[in-house]
Amino acid sequence: MGREVERAQIAIDRAKAGKHVAMVSSGDPGVYGMAGIVLEVAAKDPNPVPVEVVPGVTAATAASAILGAPLISDFAVISLSDLLTPWEKIECRLEAVSQADVSIVLYNPQSQGRIEPLAKAYEIMLKHINPQTPVGIVRQAGREGQTSTITTLKDMLNYNIDMVTTIVIGNSATKVINGKMVTARGYDLSS
Repeated sequence: MGREVERAQIAIDRAKAGKHVAMVSSGDPGVYGMAGIVLEVAAKDPNPVPVEVVPGVTAATAASAILGAPLISDFAVISLSDLLTPWEKIECRLEAVSQADVSIVLYNPQSQGRIEPLAKAYEIMLKHINPQTPVGIVRQAGREGQTSTITTLKDMLNYNIDMVTTIVIGNSATKVINGKMVTARGYDLSS
């Protein structure tokens, strides 16, 4: 973290020198990944090299699959990292989505030195979301050491949460069925 522009410039310089270059980004490169900065750096050059963005699997969709199907309807993804986005903007977004009755995915929830954002996000969500709403907590999604648990918004902060944790907060149609989070989409199951 913090050297993305430099990494993008190195990749572009090597591509301009005739090398085949791949910039690897965890998750999907276009979702909190490196695709944007590589495209921006390439565009600064009067003779830009072609850039191909290859899709990947986001932490949101990986965590969703691990938990069941909590993102089957509208949802929002918000990073709690204020390194590149001012906290006031993050707070405004949290207020809006918490009132919108959509499932919410939280990225970069907290680190050892940065625990306040998650606590503040929790307070904002509790103002607008039922405390019994199912919440999934997935750590190391798709990686060695993966863990997951399903709890409630009320009890969410009682679990080990760090920067490699993805949190999925359900909406008013989310329930736990056979140990999986499921957001009902509205299908008629009566027949």
